[in-house]
Amino acid sequence: MNSILVRFLCVIIGYAFGLIQTAYIYGKMHGIDIRQHGSGNAGTTNTLRTLGTKAGIIVFFGDQFKALFAVKIVEFTFGTFVCPELKYLLMIYAGIGVVLAHDFPPYMGFRGGKGIAATSGLMLGYHWVMIITGLVTFFGTFLLTHFVSLGSIMLYIGFVVALVLMGQNGWLGYADGAGTWIPMEQNALIEAYILAGLMLLLTLVLHRANIGRLFKGCERKTYLFKKNKEQINVEK
Repeated sequence: MNSILVRFLCVIIGYAFGLIQTAYIYGKMHGIDIRQHGSGNAGTTNTLRTLGTKAGIIVFFGDQFKALFAVKIVEFTFGTFVCPELKYLLMIYAGIGVVLAHDFPPYMGFRGGKGIAATSGLMLGYHWVMIITGLVTFFGTFLLTHFVSLGSIMLYIGFVVALVLMGQNGWLGYADGAGTWIPMEQNALIEAYILAGLMLLLTLVLHRANIGRLFKGCERKTYLFKKNKEQINVEK
């Protein structure tokens, strides 16, 4: 199968899963449009602040698992039987599809979330090193500062750095029929690095207002087990 077509199909698979807008669906189940409250963002943080910790956790795992499922479907189909030498690259294409659909869903007027939980799902399904990277960068930053935006940016930076380190050290590849480990070719690795860099650039653009507030010292803190000021009561 043509490798360009395979890349396109992987993006489409991710995009289909990314259209499942957990925060929007959860909000509608409780009688509100999450985009009409708080920051107006259809993601985990705004759900947490608006509807509470339980809602935030549900939305986080919903957005995380939709990316995880997309990435694993691509890994076990195209990455195993069609283009094993491109498995780790194709998984990133699937993750990009999820993030783009999550951030800019057409049926919601292109007003979605910022793709952080979705990206954590990509990292969860990508490699065990990425799992550790995500835990350290996001939760380490968040628990120390209580700034979700800063933790989100550090998550993406960690993703890019870990990807490059693993790629250049031959950790990304596949085992052939004889069990010999074959590292991914450099041109495919560079493509993966570029894609990861573009994802980082997108999150920086989406967080530009947060970055400005961080520099000014007026970014709002978020707490998991402490009532946030904007929280509203919509439970029946």
